[in-house]
Amino acid sequence: MTDANDSTPDHDGERSTFAGLGLPAGILRALDEVGYETPSAIQAETIPLLLAGRDLIGLAQTGTGKTAAFALPVLAAIDVERRSPQALVLTPTRELAVQVCEAFERYAAHLGGIHVLPIYGGQGYGVQLSALRRGVHVVVGTPGRIMDHLAKGTLDLSGLTHVVLDEADEMLRMGFAEDVDEILRATPAEKQVALFSATMPRQIRAISQQHLREPAEVTVRASATTTPSITQRALMVSYQQKLEALTRVLEVEPFEAAIVFTRTRNETETVAERLRARGYAATAISGDVAQPQRERTIEQLRSGELDVLVATDVAARGLDVERISHVINYDLPVDTESYVHRIGRTGRAGRTGDAISFVTPRERRMLSAIEKATRGTVEVMPMPSAGEVNATRLTRFDDAITEALGQTDRIERFREIVAHYVEHHDVPHEDVAAALAVVAQGETPLLLDERADRALQPPARADRAERAARSDDDRAERRSRRGASETTTYRLNVGSRRGVEPRQIVGALANEGGLGRDDFGRITIRYDFTLVELPELDAGQLERLSQTRILGVPIDIRVDTGRRERGERDDRGPRRDRDDRAPRRDRDDRPPRKPRHGRDR
Repeated sequence: MTDANDSTPDHDGERSTFAGLGLPAGILRALDEVGYETPSAIQAETIPLLLAGRDLIGLAQTGTGKTAAFALPVLAAIDVERRSPQALVLTPTRELAVQVCEAFERYAAHLGGIHVLPIYGGQGYGVQLSALRRGVHVVVGTPGRIMDHLAKGTLDLSGLTHVVLDEADEMLRMGFAEDVDEILRATPAEKQVALFSATMPRQIRAISQQHLREPAEVTVRASATTTPSITQRALMVSYQQKLEALTRVLEVEPFEAAIVFTRTRNETETVAERLRARGYAATAISGDVAQPQRERTIEQLRSGELDVLVATDVAARGLDVERISHVINYDLPVDTESYVHRIGRTGRAGRTGDAISFVTPRERRMLSAIEKATRGTVEVMPMPSAGEVNATRLTRFDDAITEALGQTDRIERFREIVAHYVEHHDVPHEDVAAALAVVAQGETPLLLDERADRALQPPARADRAERAARSDDDRAERRSRRGASETTTYRLNVGSRRGVEPRQIVGALANEGGLGRDDFGRITIRYDFTLVELPELDAGQLERLSQTRILGVPIDIRVDTGRRERGERDDRGPRRDRDDRAPRRDRDDRPPRKPRHGRDR
C-alpha cells in the first residue's frame, strides 16, 4: 500500500510533472489550458499504476484531485475509432456525475472527438438514448439509471475496458450496494477497475476482493493548510449571478487590489471587459500572455495603476504583489491544492488577506473539501444587498464632495457660476447642487433599485447544502417542529397504475427541484396520481420540475385542489402511503438514509 501526503508528496524527479507521468501530448495540452501545474499526490501515485494496467484502490477525500487521477489514464487508453462504451464511471449522485463528465470533456479537448455521456435519474431517456445511438466512448452515471438502461437493453457494456467506482463508500451508504455488484457482473471479466473512496468499510473491502484483481492501494491524507492571516468566505450563487455578485463584492469590500480567478482563458477576457465597462481598472492575463506583457501588467498592479487582475491559475504562477488584499474565486478550482495556491496570493509579508469564493449549488461538495483540506472554516456570506451597495456609494460620494471642498480656488470660481444661475433662474441653491450631481453622474444611476435583490436570492440547492452541513439531530428537531401549515400538497400525474414507488418520486423531485431529505412530507400514491407534501415551491423550481419524467411520464406537478379529473381513479390499489423521508434503496440519486449508530459510513 502506498501512503501519500497531499501537500508534501513523496514523489520527485519525473513524477513531479504531468509530462513525466507518461500522458499523451493532447492531454498535456489540455492540462496546461485548465491551469494544472504539477500533479497532486494522488495523481502522481495513481496515474502511473493505472497507465500500467493495474487495478487500484484509492483512499482519498473529495478535493484531492482524484477525478483527474482516474480520468487522465482512462482517456489515454480510449480508442477514438471505436464508438462504443469503453469506460464506465459510477458516481452516487447526479451532481457528481455531471462534474465528472465535465472534467472528462475538459481533459479530452485535444484528443480528436472523444464523446462522454452523463446518465442519471431525473433526466429524460430520449437524450440519453439518442447519444448512445450516435456512439459514446465514456459513460458517467448513477447506479440506478445505469441499471434501468441495462434492464431495457439500451446500454451495451460488453466492450468495456475500464470501470471506475467514484466515492464508493457514499454509493453504498445510499443503498446502491446491490446495484453496483450487479453492474460489475454485467461487465467483461477482462477489464481494469479503479475504486476511489474516502473510507474503507467492510462492504467496500468485499467488493474490492470480489471484483478487483490484485489491486494496488494508494492512501492520500490531505494536509494542505492556509495561513491564519487569510479570512476565507464563500458566496452561494448561480452561474448567472456571478458577475453581479463580483461587482457588488468589489463595491462593498474595502480592497486595495484584487485577483479574480477564472477557469479558462476566454473567461478572463470576458470578466475583465465587463469590469472595465463598470468603471474598474481591470485587465486579464492567462498562460499564453507573453512574458514582457505579463511583467508590465504585474508592475501596473504593484504601482496602483491597476486594481483588479483577472487570471487563470497558470498566469498567476509566482505572482507576489503586497497590494493584493483580496483573492476572489470567480470559478472554484478543481482541487484543494490549487485553491491553497490561489489564496496564497494574498496575506503576504505579514499582512492580512481575504479570500472569497463563488460557489454554485453543484460545487457545494468542494466547499466541504476545502474546509477539510485547509483545516479552517469557510464562512458563508450573503450576497451584498442593494442597500449595502448604496450606502457604500453614498459614502464615496460624500468623500468626493469633501475632497472637492478642499480645493478653495476652484470652489470660488464655481460658486460665482452657481450664484449667477440662481440669480437669473430663480432656483434654490439645493436644486442647483442636485442638478450638478446629476450632470456629474452621467447616465449611470448613483443608487441601485433595492427591489432588484429579489432576483438575487441564493439558489435552492445552496440552502440544501447548508442544511446538509447540520447534524442529523438538528434535522430531526426541525422535522418535529414543522407543522402541516408549513407544507403544500402537490399533485403529480403518475400513480400506482404505472408501478411508481416513493423512492422514484423522492429521487426525481430531489434532483430536479433542489430539495433535501427534510423537505418531503407524506407521499400518498393513488391509482392515477400521487400527492406529495412539500414546502411551497418557487416559480423556478416548478418550471424545472414541469419537465421531469418519472417512468417516462411527465409528472405535470401542480398544487392539489382536491378536485379529480374526469375518468380519474382515486382508489389506491395496494397501499403505498409513506411518511418516510428517505427510501431504503435508491436508484435515482435520492437523498441518503440516516445510518444507524455503529454501522460503517
